[in-house]
Amino acid sequence: DARSVAEKLGIPFYVLNYEKEIEDVVIKYFCKEYLAGRTPNPCIVCNERIKFGSLLSKAKSLGAEFIATGHYARIENTSGRYLLKRGIDGKKEQSYFLFSLSQGQFCSILFPLGEYTKEDVRKIAKKFGLKVHDKPGSHEICFLGDTDYRKFLKSRFDADIFKPGIIVDNKCNILGKHEGVIFYTIGQRKGIGAQGKPFYVTDVDIKGNKLVIGEEKDIYRDEMTAENCNWIAIEKIKDKFEVEAAIRYNHIPAKATVFPLKDNKIKVKFEKPQRAITPGQAVVFYRG
Repeated sequence: DARSVAEKLGIPFYVLNYEKEIEDVVIKYFCKEYLAGRTPNPCIVCNERIKFGSLLSKAKSLGAEFIATGHYARIENTSGRYLLKRGIDGKKEQSYFLFSLSQGQFCSILFPLGEYTKEDVRKIAKKFGLKVHDKPGSHEICFLGDTDYRKFLKSRFDADIFKPGIIVDNKCNILGKHEGVIFYTIGQRKGIGAQGKPFYVTDVDIKGNKLVIGEEKDIYRDEMTAENCNWIAIEKIKDKFEVEAAIRYNHIPAKATVFPLKDNKIKVKFEKPQRAITPGQAVVFYRG
């Protein structure tokens, strides 16, 4: 499809093999996070290290000044600093996946779709005679395809890593057995057995090989800590400030206050408790 579009538009087309880099950078991270009991977000790592890392460098070596992608987000430059802004299509908005990019990357990136909706883009593509104008969108992790992530992990590690264990409540009463703690994430209902009423995963205990479950009210939290912070609109955080915070993709940003801690860590205090704050996921802040 990409080749045919390039031919239609009369632009050069290059095919680059990034299989090894994706394995070393993205897939190994993906597996490592699950083995540590965290829920990874490989798209964020891929954007930072592959698309706008290795690929951007390669594009520049071929004489390109910018790299343009189909992300539904916007970049603006005010007062000499690049800002990342949400795309206008609320259903497709993708700035969440781009929070870790640097000023040195933003200056060479274009997001031409940020000012359009998905339907607008399809109409434009049809107008130019591009056969992909009605192609279904992709929603899966690219290296998994149709493979369930559990099967993917099982295909890469010895079976003894996925040993069964016990399911307990918050008072350590044994309620059942799990198939391997790395297959569960905070807020999950599926796979914990019939408990007579709805229960949800509230904690994944890797060391103890235990799964802790509770009622829905038990997966709400109003506070969290985050590390490895990347500030886009400012150089660094000096004092507390108010934001709207998204704790996962498609999460409606919630009002919160951010407090600086040592070692590039922060505390986030939400105005209202949030459902299933999950270790391994990113928290992204918005203002305005």
